[in-house]
Amino acid sequence: MSTAAPAPPPEKKISSSDFTPNPSASLPLSPPRQALLDDILALYSCSPSVARVERYTPDAIYDDPFGYADNRYKIAGQWFSLPKLFGESVNAGCEVVRSDDEVLQFKSEQRWTFRFVPKTVTLKSLVTLTLEPESVRRGDFLRVTYHKDQNGEKDPSHEGVWFAVKKWQGDNMPGWIGIKEVKHFEGDNKVRQAGDKK
Repeated sequence: MSTAAPAPPPEKKISSSDFTPNPSASLPLSPPRQALLDDILALYSCSPSVARVERYTPDAIYDDPFGYADNRYKIAGQWFSLPKLFGESVNAGCEVVRSDDEVLQFKSEQRWTFRFVPKTVTLKSLVTLTLEPESVRRGDFLRVTYHKDQNGEKDPSHEGVWFAVKKWQGDNMPGWIGIKEVKHFEGDNKVRQAGDKK
């Protein structure tokens, strides 16, 4: 059985040398878009909540260099696991570089301090949030169908051993952490991606 993942939408490439955010150059956002951005940054900052995870559609995909989650239940596992791994996560800068009906895209600099090791690492990345068309039309509570986080010019890999490891981690993380807020989304684990075979 193939483990190939649905491909993210095509977009303009940005050099990884340009991933350092410049907040003063950030595009202005409407209040609903700013609220979405604030919720996503809070998730990155180890402050997950049910309401923030509800920013994703039930069949949303989360895709980064270390994990792959293909529904909202698994995405909840990713976000609620972070406080168990990191004692602190601080956003050191954010620059919105694209905001339209299809996508909200921003450069981000995040400082992660491990919980059990006295070490802090800084990661710069380009985050692309593909928006649910219906929520864009409503304009009040924007939702995400595809969340891509890349720290290099190449998209996260969707093939080979490393992708299999990423998907295995995403599939199993909700069960490993056993958090009640994650179980709130358990029904989403039955959602099939468009095009999946029975």
